[in-house]
Amino acid sequence: MDYIEFEFTLASATNSEILMALLAEMGFESFSEQEKSILGYIPENRFQKEVILPFLDDMVDRKQLQYHYKTVLSQNWNAIWESHYDPVIIEGKCMVRAPFHQSVPGMQYEIVIEPKMSFGTAHHETTNMMIRFLMKESLKGKRILDMGCGTGILAILASKMKALEVIAIDNDEWAFNNARDNMEKNKVHLVTVLQGEVQDIPGPSYDLIMANINRNVLIRDIPTYAKFLVPSGILLVSGFYEEDLQSLQLAAAPSGLHFVSSMVENKWTGAKFVK
Repeated sequence: MDYIEFEFTLASATNSEILMALLAEMGFESFSEQEKSILGYIPENRFQKEVILPFLDDMVDRKQLQYHYKTVLSQNWNAIWESHYDPVIIEGKCMVRAPFHQSVPGMQYEIVIEPKMSFGTAHHETTNMMIRFLMKESLKGKRILDMGCGTGILAILASKMKALEVIAIDNDEWAFNNARDNMEKNKVHLVTVLQGEVQDIPGPSYDLIMANINRNVLIRDIPTYAKFLVPSGILLVSGFYEEDLQSLQLAAAPSGLHFVSSMVENKWTGAKFVK
């Protein structure tokens, strides 16, 4: 699959998170923040010029950004990422690295992610927060659901934390295939990767559900997540901004989900709920 690479130069760095959130809703799958610009990637078959370019041109007219774009062939993706992809160590316990990085001794968890066009390399604040949330939980012997799994990074961590079974679901074919490849790279055998939507969640129930998606999808699907949680089950969510937390709480309450805690990084927010 070929991708379109956009390079954005913003007039104000404070607008970067808003821009990435809006573009994600238009089909962009990943971003890389450079020193003076942002790179954004969207599958060529999702690139709606008639929608995306007028939106960006309006921002250009208002002197909010400049941009240019080009096609990136799928076989060039790893070469691109190797040029600006560093390993991530979270709380001194979990290392997320690419196959071309060396291991670091003493890590409790090591996750190898092939940096293809899938969201979830621990560089983004939302993935980082979800890992931090997950490492605080006891998963041994529990059944876990990872919705919008992307690279499969959270499902891999859950398996390494001795979960009994992990179901990982993503609606994107590229993410589905990438997640399956990453399961093999990490030698985890108790994770089932499925391509599908919320209606494809297999029963009967889960001890913990994690969903790192976006505000609108979370609000829509929280009632379904709640139905699949056991009593006292945990829901971990991210992919939204701090000002959206109240909307998530309002969506969760009617389904019997009690807000427990949240964390914020660069306005991105993660939250924990208990049924």
